[in-house]
Amino acid sequence: MHPIQSQIEGRLAEAAPDVEVLLAEVSGETVRLFIDHPDGVTLDLCEKVTHLLPDVRERYALEVSSPGLERPLSKPAHFRRFLGRRARVRLREPRDGHKTFTGELVGASDVEVTIAAASGVVAIPYDDITRSNLVEE
Repeated sequence: MHPIQSQIEGRLAEAAPDVEVLLAEVSGETVRLFIDHPDGVTLDLCEKVTHLLPDVRERYALEVSSPGLERPLSKPAHFRRFLGRRARVRLREPRDGHKTFTGELVGASDVEVTIAAASGVVAIPYDDITRSNLVEE
């Protein structure tokens, strides 16, 4: 998880506690922030979140959006919530010749996610993951 995600989560926990930060990724001069909310994500909510993060906007262009169908997964709780669903997990370093595993989420402890991929069941430590998201079936 990028350090800016912790900073954003802390700010929103106080100002908008119902907003869940799914992923904050930095790409060059832009921060892409994926959020969720129990009542769904609206344009108004995206604008509200944008205005709650002036310190981020001073340093980066900020894009705030809903998770969409290929929802990002960045925390153990995200993986647990979607056990039984298909996901794509990308690794920092290749494992058994693969940098990406796609399959059913079958387990999620506090340290690793277990995925039933085409090549077999694989346990992947969260620290080895660069990006992960649900995959539409």
